Amino acid sequence: MAQTRARSPFQLTRGIENRYAIQLRKLAGKIGRLVAGYSDPLTQPDQRFEIVRSLQDYADQITPWAQSLARKVVAEVDWANREAYAKHAQEMSRALRRELDTAPTGEMMRLMQAEQVELIRSLPTEAAQRVVDIAQKNMLNGTRAAEFAREIQRTGDVTKSRATLIARTETSRTSSNLTQARAVFVGSVAYTWETAEDSDVRPSHRAMQDQVVQWADPPTLDGLRGHAGCLPNCRCHPAPIIPH
Repeated sequence: MAQTRARSPFQLTRGIENRYAIQLRKLAGKIGRLVAGYSDPLTQPDQRFEIVRSLQDYADQITPWAQSLARKVVAEVDWANREAYAKHAQEMSRALRRELDTAPTGEMMRLMQAEQVELIRSLPTEAAQRVVDIAQKNMLNGTRAAEFAREIQRTGDVTKSRATLIARTETSRTSSNLTQARAVFVGSVAYTWETAEDSDVRPSHRAMQDQVVQWADPPTLDGLRGHAGCLPNCRCHPAPIIPH
């Protein structure tokens, strides 16, 4: 009987992602209700203008909340990453463990927070642009007006899907970037690519399982270049190879 592989300490649990996604989907629901509150933005330019203005204003209004949420998520991921290194540290020398504790991750955390704030703010502005784009398509093909009208009403659902993608991608990407920052600081030059090892893993990512990757040379998968956990919707993670 095949033995089950032990779970890597660097594999981020879904709890942080799920809590993040819940908050972003609540925001998406509010965006959807705002759009649904207008009777005919497809053919009424004044309603369309009002939706765009309201959603752009909303992006500014949620900025403090977005900053607070991003700061909390990054802090939770950082704590989980520290715990992963603590479990991994049994194989390291005492001096190396002390060095890991002093890794300068503050700049990386600030960068991750700033990028996530912009992604959160993009949810209402992308929804506004979606309404405009659908209306423009309707002007080119008015015979499909009913279909386009339904698409506008689906804005909330589309935004929720986008919110879920942001939560998954950004928690994973933050974790991978913090893993890299700490590993490189203590002299690591490579990591082992680890997948979630389930049926949802993409073939290109499954092929990377157990492959050694240089931090300085991220691979290109499906036309996108990035490390484990840093690609859209990627649940893989890097297991750093630490010098002893």
